[in-house]
Amino acid sequence: MKDIILASQSPRRRELLTQIGLEFEVLSSTVEEVITSTDPVEAVKELAQQKARDVEREVRVKRNVQPGLVIGADTIVVYGGKMLGKPADKEDAVRMLTMLQGKCHSVYTGVTLITEEKEIVFAEETKVYMYPMSEEEIAWYVSTGEPMDKAGAYGIQGFCARFIEKIQGDYNNVVGLPVGRIYQELKKEGIF
Repeated sequence: MKDIILASQSPRRRELLTQIGLEFEVLSSTVEEVITSTDPVEAVKELAQQKARDVEREVRVKRNVQPGLVIGADTIVVYGGKMLGKPADKEDAVRMLTMLQGKCHSVYTGVTLITEEKEIVFAEETKVYMYPMSEEEIAWYVSTGEPMDKAGAYGIQGFCARFIEKIQGDYNNVVGLPVGRIYQELKKEGIF
């Protein structure tokens, strides 16, 4: 297979792709992300498409080659009809965690796979149930700095694991990339 490019700087997404045995290059998208849909599934697919298309176009124009595969992804947390991205600051992280603690919410990751022949776009949903958290626990967790670069202000794979009661769906989706589904989609297309 030709070059694989991950259109994301996320260390978690890099780890997940490495975990399934892919060798890839990382090129971050510089496109300004714009959400036009109020539906979380469509919004997250739209963001993933914007990233993947931007990187695919950049490689095609600057290197004068068509990449074999570009993988774009974006993750959002949804609770009560509200889409939660990364917190703007510590107070925003506290607000998000206060909203999510003790309840169930959905994590959506949109994925766009651009090959030489086609574009595959999908979204995965995982439901996450959190234990109740006290104000002190929330303040402690925010003080670790871990919530600041994560949708919904938490990382299931980090310190926040102590507050996760259960999930329904793909754990890797919550981390940021449903690699099992990606592999299955690529296998269906004859890429693997």
